[in-house]
Amino acid sequence: MSVLNLLVRRHPGYSEPVKSKEEVIVHCGFRRFRASPLYSQHTSADKHKLEKFFHADTAVVASIYAPITFPPASVLLFKQESDGVQNLLAVGSLLSVDPNRVVVKRVVLSGHPFKIFSKLAVVRYMFFNREDVLWFKPVELRTKWGRRGHIKEPLGTHGHMKCQFDGQLKSQDTVLMTLYKRVFPRWTFDPYVPEPTRWRDGVPPRLEGEEKMD
Repeated sequence: MSVLNLLVRRHPGYSEPVKSKEEVIVHCGFRRFRASPLYSQHTSADKHKLEKFFHADTAVVASIYAPITFPPASVLLFKQESDGVQNLLAVGSLLSVDPNRVVVKRVVLSGHPFKIFSKLAVVRYMFFNREDVLWFKPVELRTKWGRRGHIKEPLGTHGHMKCQFDGQLKSQDTVLMTLYKRVFPRWTFDPYVPEPTRWRDGVPPRLEGEEKMD
């Protein structure tokens, strides 16, 4: 077992939204199993941003725990609906077998200027205790209007902090701090795949509740 990175693209016939870590049926080479992939951007960098949804306009990398398979193996992703029908979700190929591929999740903290001076400002509502301000002091700050700055020192015990920027802030500006955290795919490998419900004479199958209503 290892981490398989699948380079896939949405099939144009499937238009429903697909979240990251949702269970899908994977056809990888000669194997067929269920897993919950972690979607990330396909770039040439050494760190790749997590995608919360499987977007239809670009190719993404789906990372899963699965038996080792040699690339380039063909890949098909299916989504099983509540009525048992398996719809084709995406097509692609096996990109690599690499557990060291780094996928990071971005989190943005926001605060508001409380008192504004020439290039200094007192910011609140980003943190709520003194220890957090000291812990995140080395991280760079930015604002929605393009200012850059850093934390100088905490003020008091309720998370207020004195910050210095490259220019004077506006009262309606927002102070932001971008943080990144590495995430890993879930161990959701399941070799059992239920048989899909078949259509009869071009008519889709109905649910049990619909049959009882008739």
